[in-house]
Amino acid sequence: MSFRIEKKDGIATVWMDLEGKSTNVINRAFVEAFQATIENLKSQSDLRGVILTSAKRDFVAGADLAVLFQMNDVSEAAEMLDGFKAVMRQLEQLGKPVVAAMNGTALGGGYEVALACHHRIALNHKSTKIGLPEVKLGLLPGGGGTQRLMRMLGIKSALPLLLEGTELNPSRAKAQGLVDDLAEDPESMFAKAVAWIEANPYAKAPWDDPKFRIPGGDSKKPEIAEMWAITPSMVLQKTQGNYPAARNILACVFEGSLLDFDNASKVESAYFARCAASPEAKNMITAFWFQLNRVNKRKLSVGPEAAIQKLGILGAGMMGSGIAYAAASQNIQVVLKDVSKEAAEKGKDYSRKLLEKRVKKGAMDAQAMHQTLERIQATDQVADLKDCDLIIEAVFENRKLKAQVTQESEPLLKSNGFFASNTSTLPITGLAEASQHPEKFIGIHFFSPVDKMQLVEIIRGQNTDQTTVDRAILFVQQLRKIPIVVNDGRGFYTSRVFSTYVREGLALLAEGQNPARIEAAGLRAGMPVGPLAVSDEVSLELMLHIQTQTEKDLAAEGKKVPQHPGNAVVNKMVLELGRLGRKNGKGFYDYPESGKKHLWPELGQHFLGQEELPLETLIQRLTWIQAIETVRCLEEGVLTSVAEANIGSIFGWGFAPFKGGTLQFINDCGLNKFIETAEQMAKTYGDRFQPPALLYTYQQENKSFDDEVSA
Repeated sequence: MSFRIEKKDGIATVWMDLEGKSTNVINRAFVEAFQATIENLKSQSDLRGVILTSAKRDFVAGADLAVLFQMNDVSEAAEMLDGFKAVMRQLEQLGKPVVAAMNGTALGGGYEVALACHHRIALNHKSTKIGLPEVKLGLLPGGGGTQRLMRMLGIKSALPLLLEGTELNPSRAKAQGLVDDLAEDPESMFAKAVAWIEANPYAKAPWDDPKFRIPGGDSKKPEIAEMWAITPSMVLQKTQGNYPAARNILACVFEGSLLDFDNASKVESAYFARCAASPEAKNMITAFWFQLNRVNKRKLSVGPEAAIQKLGILGAGMMGSGIAYAAASQNIQVVLKDVSKEAAEKGKDYSRKLLEKRVKKGAMDAQAMHQTLERIQATDQVADLKDCDLIIEAVFENRKLKAQVTQESEPLLKSNGFFASNTSTLPITGLAEASQHPEKFIGIHFFSPVDKMQLVEIIRGQNTDQTTVDRAILFVQQLRKIPIVVNDGRGFYTSRVFSTYVREGLALLAEGQNPARIEAAGLRAGMPVGPLAVSDEVSLELMLHIQTQTEKDLAAEGKKVPQHPGNAVVNKMVLELGRLGRKNGKGFYDYPESGKKHLWPELGQHFLGQEELPLETLIQRLTWIQAIETVRCLEEGVLTSVAEANIGSIFGWGFAPFKGGTLQFINDCGLNKFIETAEQMAKTYGDRFQPPALLYTYQQENKSFDDEVSA
């Protein structure tokens, strides 16, 4: 049996322990085991109460996504869901008090199991997560989650949790009403559960009382009706209409609040089935579940003994300071070196400010903050780098400077240590020429701001050995970030493909397209920021520097310098108009000291051209160009797996998550349609849209971008 029952003094403790799984997941076997357990409990005449807990590390992880993913038929998804909901309703209406003793993480369907209990006690462990994150996979909580949470917390409190898919630690979950009590250890958790059962022998779900009213009122109450007048438009503005799950959650809560629980539950099931069969859910489950797990759980040739204990960082600017914070937060000793002690201390202050914010929010205490800061040694002395396991240079994008700091600090590494560059564009093989041990030289490209960005791009140089690659992966995992591994090449993967989005936006501007429509097209395409706003953030001056340096490098290598219509825009903005981007207060946008940024009113006057293109054409150009360049990276061997392409695009620069990444976007579009559209754009807008040969190969072989590509 997957569940076992232990009984003492009339109180049954049900241990959920799904056979053949490392965690409890909701599938047919789980539902059948639960149904059998309910029948068993109903037959016990002396039963006084039930404690529901898990024999595994976590409570219940949620639905078995592998099963859900295979469902193409709406009725099939609805059938499985109805079985789960029926069992949960039987548990809720058992006639005896039921307590969820949540010994670990309870997410999605796992938390819906807890919601069907009359009282929830969570083990107060920092790694435990509680919540309903289904929206992040293109779904909605379909096991009663939308209806029970709304009835428990009220519409205004429940909606943000449902729409954002918030995952809370136990203390925050209690503060927001998702759990009723906390326990510091299993013994006290079970003792509290027994005590609650003793004190509440006739417990039942509040919504089963005919007099029940939703806290704060249902959708007809004036204050709630007023909220409904603006909330859908706010959600539409945020999602750009690309996430039907958010729209379905709104409908589910609105309609469900006007019905009794059982009828509201039927409404929820209908909306869930609609989400489950949507292409957005398929795309997001592919990326955020299957491919993310593949990237995070790869086999390494090194074990925990190869973890980084002491990290050296060269350069205490924004990137170096951010890396120092990320490492110190995970118990790694950090030596943060800059040319002056003052500059190094300023870099350490970056961590201090971030930690102070966490203390203010109650996410950590003052002692933990002090201990984290103590792990960062700010210095201007290269000798302090002695015996580092890893040194990362995060100095300016200047080859000579990078070579100088490499040669100066590399000899201080431990005998088995390795060296990394945080460069975002310069080829690693070339930088490794300054190293005495190019086999131990690697690229570790963090994204800014480091404390918020989850992805880290690891770049293998021509001479980098596998042990160094695996140690770099292990280091990124120590930081609790997501590693992707790519091969060397100009711009690597993320910077190279992301630049095509930015440059296509500039090309549209060069053609005389309306700047506001260019930005709107970027957002409608699913990108977090428009291409002109991104250019300002990156700095037009820096873009000009990279553009000029690339042209020089290619010319020196005897290679043809590709001309891009966006280059002229950068030249004009910087050299003629003196608009360098956000850092000097004026770029494509104006940045008034008081008030919000806005597009420079005179921008359109400087770039006049063809007639206005349809918005859909702008969206296509901004998305197709990224997917095409990703295929080129795969074709050239810069990328070696589909999973890393998709995960890198979503977590690296925010490519449309609802499309599942740049290669899944092609699958979703359909290869024939994608190629046909690309060919048409190549004829109209230039060779940069010409489909790579690999696309035609896949077309001939009737393949899609699903299978892993061997390295």
